[in-house]
Amino acid sequence: MTPETVLSLSQDAMWLTLSLVAPLLLTALAVGVTVGLFQAATQINEMTLSFIPKLLAVGAVLLATGPWMLHSLSEYTQHLIERIPSLLA
Repeated sequence: MTPETVLSLSQDAMWLTLSLVAPLLLTALAVGVTVGLFQAATQINEMTLSFIPKLLAVGAVLLATGPWMLHSLSEYTQHLIERIPSLLA
């Protein structure tokens, strides 16, 4: 296996990871900012107030994008397993 192959596989894995995690992280960020603005406007300084909305929003996004995430991950794994003979040669 050449260094270029290793770098290519690593880059593909990093892009897949980024694309799978991005919807969840962006949702948590958006809900966190929204709750933070609400807390600043109402002067409610409760640290645990943002936890439940974030949990519910991330859960909803996970339910909505879960099949796509699973399909992308299984497709990448299948592609990687199919490439094993060419990687070893």
